Amino acid sequence: MYKNVAQDSILVRDYVNGRELALEYLIKRHQQKIYSFIYSKVHNRDVTEDIFQDTFIKVIRTLKRGNYNEEGKFLPWVMRIAHNLIIDHFRKSNRMPSFNNTDEFDIFSVLSDNELNAEKQLIKDQILSDVRELVEELPEEQREVLKMRIYMDMSFNEISEATGVSINTALGRMRYALINLRKIIEKNKIILVN
Repeated sequence: MYKNVAQDSILVRDYVNGRELALEYLIKRHQQKIYSFIYSKVHNRDVTEDIFQDTFIKVIRTLKRGNYNEEGKFLPWVMRIAHNLIIDHFRKSNRMPSFNNTDEFDIFSVLSDNELNAEKQLIKDQILSDVRELVEELPEEQREVLKMRIYMDMSFNEISEATGVSINTALGRMRYALINLRKIIEKNKIILVN
């Protein structure tokens, strides 16, 4: 019925109009890319499969409700759903993946000391908690890019694909996120100790 040349937007429209097979084609078309993206972040096949299934459950619910309005941008939309579910996974498991921040603004470097005694570990945990709270004060677009870059160790190319914006826009959002984070730290007179 469908050929590989059928655009995503046509398949989405057909699925919404009751042709279940259209969704199967969409999933097959993008399965490898989405699965690989999820696995690259969680490094666990079982968790990857769970998040992949949850992603398409959310896609199906959104399409069935008629709430999908990003015609022509199906894959970036699905990648955003997957990325949000990955973040939810890390929140639920109460851990964030490790990262190395190479930017000039290096408030995260305090968190990379591998040999911590109990006191330093408590300080590190408190700083991590404080930084997470501060990150939540950022505008949503900046917060999203910062979390993907710092906590999920995504490249700007991956961030661009996941959010559906250009690499330059993703870079700009990261830059402003760091500038704003610095302002928040200064405004709240927070001292980050090494």
